[in-house]
Amino acid sequence: MTTSTLKTRLDAGQAILAPGIYDAFSALVAEQAGFEALYLSGASIAYTALGRSDVGLTTYTEVSETLARITERVRTPVIVDGDTGFGNALNVQRTVRGFERAGAAMIQLEDQGFPKRCGHLSGKTVVPVQEMCGKLKAALDARTDARTLILARTDAVAVEGLDAALDRAERYVECGVDALFVEALRTGEQMDAACGRFASRIPLLANMVEGGQTPVESAKALAQRGFRLVIFPGGTMRAVAHTLQGYYASLREHGTTAPWRERMLDFDGLNEVIGTPELLASGKRYE
Repeated sequence: MTTSTLKTRLDAGQAILAPGIYDAFSALVAEQAGFEALYLSGASIAYTALGRSDVGLTTYTEVSETLARITERVRTPVIVDGDTGFGNALNVQRTVRGFERAGAAMIQLEDQGFPKRCGHLSGKTVVPVQEMCGKLKAALDARTDARTLILARTDAVAVEGLDAALDRAERYVECGVDALFVEALRTGEQMDAACGRFASRIPLLANMVEGGQTPVESAKALAQRGFRLVIFPGGTMRAVAHTLQGYYASLREHGTTAPWRERMLDFDGLNEVIGTPELLASGKRYE
């Protein structure tokens, strides 16, 4: 699947399910599972690269470098979280150009103030609507390929209420963005309100966070509401963290991995996943 195919599918009104990834390895495993798009969040990079929370610590460089390593390894389109664009409108343009060079299929930009934080944490702030509109227009001007999609996110539901958030989203649509993300909708009724206002005009994203503010539903149910992009951005990290807790506790207790052997890949199994035989065969061509 190519970037243009992602745009084509969205234009056709088909819903796309994108799991969260955090590096080239998780992207590879997700691609092998058959997903049609992947979602790289700033939170996942903060969790894995820094061992820290999603509170604005991740930088443009860290995200760009992670994205480049992922797109070098997989062909599946990657939606990348650009946070606030890492600064003002000029920073947004640098972010968009850099992410586009790194292979992003879609770049997400949000209207939070600094320091930004996870959309499902309390204490968020948002910038003035006009400032965000300027940043979105800067993003649209900065891209060199119309197939690089710009996704506008508003975090205003928690700060200003649903009506104000939807009004903000309307302004962002008027800027000419390719997709829309109203973060942390609290109820099914709020989800339907967002879809009722926008779903017929622009692809709308639903963010599923286990234990977060938005009710977690299946991709099929969300598509029926009107969403065309469904992401489970942090589920991967929560699953990995839970697995590692169990694995390390068992190894510490038993001094061996034997109790976990049925829940692990062996040496050859892992090499098969990452394509070691094919890589070695390719290398032989140059001997």
